[in-house]
Amino acid sequence: MAGEEDQMRAAIVRIFPELSAAKFTVATTGWDSHAIDVDDRLIFKFPRRESAKRDLLKEAALLAKVRPAVTMTVPNMRIHQGPPLFSEHEKLKGDHLLSSDYDKLPEEARRRLGNDLAQFYSELHRLDANLMRAIGAAPIKSMQAPEAIRSNALSALPADLGSLADETVRAFVSLPPDPYGSTYGFFDGHGWNMAFDHARCRLNGIYDFADSGIGPLHQEFIYSNFISTDLTERIVTSYEALTGRSLDRRRISLLTGMHRLSELSEFAADSGHVANMIRGFTQWAASTTG
Repeated sequence: MAGEEDQMRAAIVRIFPELSAAKFTVATTGWDSHAIDVDDRLIFKFPRRESAKRDLLKEAALLAKVRPAVTMTVPNMRIHQGPPLFSEHEKLKGDHLLSSDYDKLPEEARRRLGNDLAQFYSELHRLDANLMRAIGAAPIKSMQAPEAIRSNALSALPADLGSLADETVRAFVSLPPDPYGSTYGFFDGHGWNMAFDHARCRLNGIYDFADSGIGPLHQEFIYSNFISTDLTERIVTSYEALTGRSLDRRRISLLTGMHRLSELSEFAADSGHVANMIRGFTQWAASTTG
């Protein structure tokens, strides 16, 4: 990695010579991209393969339409063609928002967070899906097939959850189309994509639009359940007031459970992830009976 890091640093400094004395830190090394943090102020992303390069270009194009349309702060991503090609944006200051963090928030902070996220979704959903599709927005990743879930996920679950998992799959198969159809949305609104200021109890911004795309509207609201079902209820209630739409909470809950099963099915053979996937479904199961 040291050699690659030197090459990325050189590529950045060629375009930004004023950063030659800056502090460079590898923020993440993912399957798709390396992310370099410079002086805790700028983030540079270097795609590692051609598919990741296409995804980065798509994300930048989508953000160019999203950024002026939403009140929420999102990355102002700029592409530098290189070679090598890489992106640059100002770092959104803040940390992840996890369940344990949310549990500590006072009522006013929870209310404000729910309202801020509802406003973000309501503004995002006003974007024309055909326009977003034309600049690269694709259908969001599908759930695993019911047959795969029954084969991979149900056998991995504790016996006492098997019946609920099977009922969830059957209910999903019978679920009619989303009454509001499909929309361009974020579809990744969990706390790992949030820049949350814990000292001020405020959300400073949202990032990572690589998985944004076209999908059923109700599915937009399942990801905040990774943080808290209380937060999801606040978002949904505020979103209804802002848009005049009436959302089906049972549909959102069912999609949440099915998403947890789908992820478990996908990672059932991965010993490093399967325990977290089982824990996620177990938490959802508890929320349906709590």
